[in-house]
Amino acid sequence: MKKWLQNMLHSLEWKPEYQYDFSLPDNTNDTASPVQNEQSKQKTAIYTSLDVNLEYIKTKFNTMINSDIVIREFTLSARNRQYKAFLLFIDGMVDSKLINDFILNPLMLRNNANSYQGTQDRIISEAITNNITVRRVKHFNIMEYISQCLLPQNNVKQNSTFEEIISGVNAGNCALFIDTLSIAFQIEVKGFQQRSVDKPNNEIVIKGPHEAFVENIRINTSLLRRIINNESLIVENVEIGEITQTKCALCYVKDIANDDLVAEVRFRLNNISVDSLLSSGQLEQLIINDNQIGVPEVITTERPDKATKYLLQGRVVVLVNGAPYAMIMPATLIDFMSSPEDTNLKPYFGNFLRCIRFIAAFFTLLLPGLYVAVTSFHQEILPTELLFSILGARENVPFPIIFEILIMEISFELIREAGLRVPSPIGPTIRYCRCSSIGTSSCRC
Repeated sequence: MKKWLQNMLHSLEWKPEYQYDFSLPDNTNDTASPVQNEQSKQKTAIYTSLDVNLEYIKTKFNTMINSDIVIREFTLSARNRQYKAFLLFIDGMVDSKLINDFILNPLMLRNNANSYQGTQDRIISEAITNNITVRRVKHFNIMEYISQCLLPQNNVKQNSTFEEIISGVNAGNCALFIDTLSIAFQIEVKGFQQRSVDKPNNEIVIKGPHEAFVENIRINTSLLRRIINNESLIVENVEIGEITQTKCALCYVKDIANDDLVAEVRFRLNNISVDSLLSSGQLEQLIINDNQIGVPEVITTERPDKATKYLLQGRVVVLVNGAPYAMIMPATLIDFMSSPEDTNLKPYFGNFLRCIRFIAAFFTLLLPGLYVAVTSFHQEILPTELLFSILGARENVPFPIIFEILIMEISFELIREAGLRVPSPIGPTIRYCRCSSIGTSSCRC
């Protein structure tokens, strides 16, 4: 039987039609010198030749097979001079109207700004003394002229390395390369589709704001600033991931947050060495301490008002681009027993609800163990009628009590997972049981 199963599995094994021999170069750090490692980390500077820059960009972005990489070559007009240039952007991540109206139109079409007649130098001041005319002339600078006169955009950066340009293009900006210039202009023209601010799904309150974080990190930081409305709120940018270069934001309130706490969080974020970071849950596992008990050290929330409340208490908030949750650190036990609704209630009623949550947590953690201990070892604690009722219900059950409790716990987890993973038309129908004894020996469903 064993031999038959092995032959069957061997026959089902997929075998490629052709055999390809691949070899990877051995680039271990043991054989490389520190000088070579340092040189490999150096960034590539932009060349003055436009053709060389164009060839480098085409090779870097694999434009022969990439269908969404757009390179728009054109001739730029400035002060009756013409320069060769090209735009680089990713289709679907930019606003085409912004590129056409505020980049290509001012740069290509002749107008009063770029068709200046006369000398290429600009007279700043002129004075006549003893029949001698003294003029202060500023020489024409194409880089400064394009940045100040021909690009009517609110966010224009000048970058001198390809790595900075490529990172901006991948984020949704466009890059402008001009012949004879060793810099490139990075222009913000983001226009990709994104989810608007909506109601929170998990932390629902009756009294309070109904806004939740979204996947865009800049919208999330703006939600925090709208509530705090103070210049003391500091938002530091951190990029994590060698491949994805995921943008993260370290947020804290200056003069309220502990400097040592901010320095510790910043140190842990800057010393993460991973290839990719896709969610806030991954980042949480990378920055917390290794503990065997599994006690949470970070609070995650989707509500800006809750994150703001902890910011004003001196905590640190970390946002991850692409994740609609904020991480609050450090966390204490009382934080997990609090609700955003408590801020909008009277203190007495809020404290009463917090006590109810502590009692509920106590029963959730210890009730199965107490049930096994009382029914198996300390039966004298129970009243006689209750004890006879329990023994009568378990009379035809062939399993011990502890095994029954384990089946109940696993059943709850299975129902919870099924309610989340099963498609929505079927999921809600299996979340609820028709009797009140789900998972136990007396369940009739």
